Amino acid sequence: MSGTENVRRRRNVIAASVAAGVLLAGGGGVYLAATASGDARPDGAAAKDAGGPPPPLRLGSGGSGGPGIAPGEPDPSGGAHGTVYKAKGPLPQGPSSAAVHRPEGLVTSAEVTRLAEALGVEGRPELVGDVWTIRPEKDGSGPRLDVMKAAPGSWTYSWYDGGPVGDACLKGPACPPPGAAKPPASGRTPVSEAAAKAAAAPVLKALGQDDAKVSADQVMDGSVRVVNADPVVDGLPTYGWSTGLRIGPDGRPVSGSGTLKEPAKGATYPVVGAVKALAELNEKAKGAGPVGIGGCATDPPAGVEGSGGDGPAPVDGSGKADPAAPCRPTGDTAPPTEVPVTGAVFGLAAQDVAGERVLVPAWLFTADPVDAAPYTVTETAVAPEYLAPVKPSPDEGTAPARRIESYRTAEDGRKLSVTFWGGVCSTYTAKAVESPAKVSVRIDEKSDPGRACIAIAKEITLTVELQSPLGGRPVVDAASGESVPRR
Repeated sequence: MSGTENVRRRRNVIAASVAAGVLLAGGGGVYLAATASGDARPDGAAAKDAGGPPPPLRLGSGGSGGPGIAPGEPDPSGGAHGTVYKAKGPLPQGPSSAAVHRPEGLVTSAEVTRLAEALGVEGRPELVGDVWTIRPEKDGSGPRLDVMKAAPGSWTYSWYDGGPVGDACLKGPACPPPGAAKPPASGRTPVSEAAAKAAAAPVLKALGQDDAKVSADQVMDGSVRVVNADPVVDGLPTYGWSTGLRIGPDGRPVSGSGTLKEPAKGATYPVVGAVKALAELNEKAKGAGPVGIGGCATDPPAGVEGSGGDGPAPVDGSGKADPAAPCRPTGDTAPPTEVPVTGAVFGLAAQDVAGERVLVPAWLFTADPVDAAPYTVTETAVAPEYLAPVKPSPDEGTAPARRIESYRTAEDGRKLSVTFWGGVCSTYTAKAVESPAKVSVRIDEKSDPGRACIAIAKEITLTVELQSPLGGRPVVDAASGESVPRR
């Protein structure tokens, strides 16, 4: 995958019409004020805020959260030379303060039943460990719903169309694994966007997400239409908290995932305006080249435009690259890519805080490159003085953390292949940890410190086998906590 291909992977952005926002054009702008979560007074904050300042936030993936991207959208770092986001008009100041929203409470059987009825799943929820489940009996044919008991109540839904008849399924290897997805109906026409949204409406209502911003322009496998819904929480649009449903050609959901419990309002923090947030985003998006290996720390990877290379070197099945190419001296002074910003909306973006997924006040910027479709980048809006530095893990520094660039699946979602940049002299392995809510993948690196090694980065793809088909579960980079886009 070249840098050019990465830039061209775009997804249409859904314009958020609620909350503080601005549309930029020709030097003018319109500011839409919102008061739901942006009141200057912390009167809606948790009781712990009343006696003093809120506690500092320790965000994952870097002290200030880092720029975020939606699945399928380009990396805001922009490749080897970085990206500069330039506003095409004035940016809004936004509110002076806003609250974080945290998962709270436990999912009840009644809540699971309400969701199951909306999905057309019959049966009573059974608590198996920490998961509420309604599963098919005997041959495994039919729908299955799993919901984590603890908030936010991450859930997955799938449909299996058949298997051995009778009790043999319970004993033999042909029985479908938990969460196996209904195979797509090839050769059939997908339902229209309007029909897909109508099919998703009862599910969104059961989740309390009637006001979510919904898109249905994506089609998978030629016949399954994908509905993505970004819920509104406390009057603000969200990012990274989506509900996803796949609607089959018969108009019924065939799989889906999301969260059942709306996060509760927590501490209120002072926030910065869009101008300052965009400046911070640009500071983080400055390109320093790919991960440094040896003496060529800023050399762009082979195959990236401007690198002078002939393309990625072959990589064997173990993930070890062929160290045949020489190390090239640095000296590439190409300017960063400039991308216009045509919109800014104040909202809430999902971040890892103290080991849990939390909605944090953020600015959602619409980037609109001249040669591709618009996409969204986010920047945390919490004032920097309220962001605590990240504590390094005990093994941090022994090997550079490598962000997984993309993933793809094969064999009905059981084979998961991840792509990342690595050194030519190191050997890499991939490990996957599955849950009903997500699949986390970690890349481990092994190198020989005594070996003289050329310094160049290569694109590497590794494949892991999942216990259950991926279905609608997101793939998460375990090192960074970020969602990985599908390629």
